[in-house]
This record gives sequence, structure tokens and C-alpha cells, in this order.
Amino acid sequence: MSDDRQRDEELKQQFWDALADSPFLFLQLDSDPATAVPMTAELDENANGTIWFFTGRDHAFARGGPATAIFAGKGHDVFARFKGALIHETSRERLDKEWSNFVEAYFPRGKNDPNLLMLRFELADAEIWTTDVGLATTVKMALGRDVRDDTREAHTETAL
Repeated sequence: MSDDRQRDEELKQQFWDALADSPFLFLQLDSDPATAVPMTAELDENANGTIWFFTGRDHAFARGGPATAIFAGKGHDVFARFKGALIHETSRERLDKEWSNFVEAYFPRGKNDPNLLMLRFELADAEIWTTDVGLATTVKMALGRDVRDDTREAHTETAL
């Protein structure tokens, strides 16, 4: 595996680990930036390139379509912007798998709440940044030295 590809895979894994640790992000429809709101990502470690969300049928996200998510890791060590498509998830098995007391708090009528809508976010392109630049680069920053070349390794543009 090439060094660039290995770095990309490492950054993607750091992203997935950080998102699993703190599954909160900002999501917006590309057609309407005013729809940006915090959402909780429902993850499945075996579902590469897919995230699920619960929302209401009366929410703007119910329209589905192209969307963008912005993520900042809990420790501010991983950041990402990624695009994809929001699609109505119709699998009852998936709904049962992702359902929790936290979701039920928003849908007190349970899994059969008529306003309940589960969305599948099929991911496409992403940009991922990490702040893990190492001790030498941190010292260079503290001294005001140019670190642009050093920090390129902490960034990738990739498909999720």
C-alpha cells in the first residue's frame, strides 16, 4: 500500500473512531443551508459509508437529497466535512437495530409514531483533518516557524 493510501486509511479510521466516540454533527441539506442543525449519527461498524438519523416527517430533512455534514471530534483532534445523500430508510430491521431510549425521548409514541422518519445518509466524498502533528511540528508552531508542509500529512480528501 502506498504511503498516501495508508495515510488516507489511517485518517479515515481516526474519523470513524472519533465519530463513534462522539456521534454528534451538524447536518444540512445542500439545497438549503438554513437547515443546518445538530444531529446524532446512528452508526453500524459493519456498514461502511452509511450513517442513519432519526427525524420527524415534518422536518426539512424529510425531503431527502444531497446533504453535507460537519464534524468536530470531542477532543478537537479530528475534524471532517462530508457529503452524501439522505434517503428514507424503510428497513424495519434497521429501525429496530438503531432504536434506543434516547430516540424514544423524541418520539414518545414509539417506533410506530406517525411522525417518525429514519434517514440513511449514503456517504460520498469527505475531507478529514487531524491535529495530531507530532512534537516536532508543535515546537515549530510555538516558535512561529512555517509548518504548512508538515501539516499536509494531517489532511486528506477521500471517499468514505
